Amino acid sequence: MEGTEESEGADGSASAVVAEWLRERASRFSLSPKARAVLEVLATQPRMSTYGSTQQIASAAAVNVATVTRAAQALGFSGWPALQTELRARYLTSLSVPEIAAEHRAPQSGVFADSLRRDLESVALAGRHLDPAVAEHMVEAIAAARRTLVIAEGSYATIGLALVHNAVLAGYPVELLGGYGKSDMLNALADVGPQDTVIAISLWRLYARTVRSAQVARERGATVCTITDSASTPLAEAAHHVLVVPAEGAAFFPALTAAVSVAQALCARLAARDPARTTESLRRSEELWERFGVLHVPRAPRSTRNPG
Repeated sequence: MEGTEESEGADGSASAVVAEWLRERASRFSLSPKARAVLEVLATQPRMSTYGSTQQIASAAAVNVATVTRAAQALGFSGWPALQTELRARYLTSLSVPEIAAEHRAPQSGVFADSLRRDLESVALAGRHLDPAVAEHMVEAIAAARRTLVIAEGSYATIGLALVHNAVLAGYPVELLGGYGKSDMLNALADVGPQDTVIAISLWRLYARTVRSAQVARERGATVCTITDSASTPLAEAAHHVLVVPAEGAAFFPALTAAVSVAQALCARLAARDPARTTESLRRSEELWERFGVLHVPRAPRSTRNPG
């Protein structure tokens, strides 16, 4: 993995990041010469590797498509799509915000449609490759917890808010810490213990406070879960259960659609786990909504007919 075909500017930096990760990963496994040829392509051509098909990778490595799949499996992944998702996350993480913007520069007329298309693809990819068993472990961790704390900062609070709002409606004690100040978050973490679950949500360039909070929660014995876009980061390493979602958008910011969909799916499973609990929780909430006039209720139009 010495030379690079993509050695200029951002691609050069990305190549170094991807190559270093692949080198470390490969050191754990015994790889065939053909698998190493595939790795050489991945390391030296990160942009092509993160967006290319198995046929393109195979052609560049002078192997067949099946070898690309076997190389991915030899590195501990379920197949090429799982490895490519990880490669793409690492490639994008190595780029600055201006470089991300340049990476996604497209004719103005096509950006809107491209953004929607990428979101659709991300959700479809998550649906095909997420492990339902991991999601079930997360659901059980929430259900068994004294309380669940969701840590989600910046725009990722959108994901956390969707998860918390619907999990609470389903009848579970879940709380969002994303909007807390630093001291408030530390105070909440100080009370975390083995009876609790912590869900840390962060994508692309991870928030340091989110990572550190997950690490502290694990040290204190809590069950730690994460929704993120890479399985090989300090955040993922701190978690017992990891759901990896695609997060590449069409602009300088990460896409949140797949992560929000996963959060909604977790809540749907929570509701289905104990229908009686959820029904009672919804009844209590509905009563309060009506009492406080939370929702706009359309009124029937007044009759204009002359009663005489």
